[in-house]
Amino acid sequence: MPVITNIEDLRLLAKKRVPRMFYDYADSGSWTESTYRANSSDFAEIKFRQRVAVNMENRTLASTMAGQRVSMPVAIAPTGLTGMQCADGEIAAARAAEKFGIPFTLSTMSICSIEDIAANTSAPFWFQVYFMKDREFMGRLIDRAKAANCSALMLTLDLQILGQRHKDLKNGLSAPPKLTVANLVNMMTKPRWCWGMLNTKRRSFGNIVGHAPNVSDMSSLASWTAEQFDPALSWDDVQWIRQRWGGKLIIKGIMDAEDALLAAQSGADALIVSNHGGRQLDGAQSSIAALSAIVAAVGDKIEVHMDGGIRSGQDVIKALALGAKGVYVGRAFLYGLGAMGEAGVTKCLEIIQKELDITMALCGLTDVTKVDKKILLPGTY
Repeated sequence: MPVITNIEDLRLLAKKRVPRMFYDYADSGSWTESTYRANSSDFAEIKFRQRVAVNMENRTLASTMAGQRVSMPVAIAPTGLTGMQCADGEIAAARAAEKFGIPFTLSTMSICSIEDIAANTSAPFWFQVYFMKDREFMGRLIDRAKAANCSALMLTLDLQILGQRHKDLKNGLSAPPKLTVANLVNMMTKPRWCWGMLNTKRRSFGNIVGHAPNVSDMSSLASWTAEQFDPALSWDDVQWIRQRWGGKLIIKGIMDAEDALLAAQSGADALIVSNHGGRQLDGAQSSIAALSAIVAAVGDKIEVHMDGGIRSGQDVIKALALGAKGVYVGRAFLYGLGAMGEAGVTKCLEIIQKELDITMALCGLTDVTKVDKKILLPGTY
């Protein structure tokens, strides 16, 4: 086993252990992938002010996100097909997050169901939904989240129409994977992954198959999904979701100050500055580049979070310095999951926590809730 010291180490190990179509699903963007790359590279332009002779004792990373106490202001992002990075992947990630004291967010397009996560964890988790045309199914989905004691609902607004993801199209992405010659040859080189999949029954979309009308298998799911994502989504529909749910609501997919104001006016508890990991509108700016303007527009009206490109604790503290109250890790935890299962997610979180703690100290602070632009070098953000 190689010595793992950073998220890149986990990525390289995951690439060796996860079948190509599922690794590519996690580690790719749309079209030219320019926004996907910018999400990470734009962090590098932001520089710190290093401080010395400051008392660095008694540091704390404890904070809150959407009113929930967290051991550090980081949450697990909702990611589809997580249970295809390794068997029962959502359960493994949720357990790691619970032990670490941070929120886990389950995607509607997960392999493990809402009920699977509730049965295998004890801490309340968050649930992410897309707005679909079938209001009855949406209502049942929300009721299932309530029954599972989910403590927040996350509504993703930027997937009314699917961005073109070239790698997924070329790989013929499906869950479970189609048993083509190319797929079988590739899977034969991933014995750890295959063994795990042979020993679980969770290989399809657990929140949808058997719950949505006339969806009983993967072939019917594909046509249902294509028909269900609603291009007519409006802020009136957001109000319907808010009233139907009745609890804490987080709106994901905000990249513009005007939309941020509408999100604040909707009565949501938090918004997430996010471009869907560069998987939707290629050519949009990075999440970290969009963050400051959105914080300036609505930071006093609604709690602002961000995701996209977080690969280290240093990225986390840069986002906090620019006004985010919390961030989400998606690909970073997926690399850990694909590399080492639950232990890999824990390793990912440990890496981020240590980097965040050390960077905060070297910038002259001991309390993560006190992080602001003063730790950054003017002219670099």
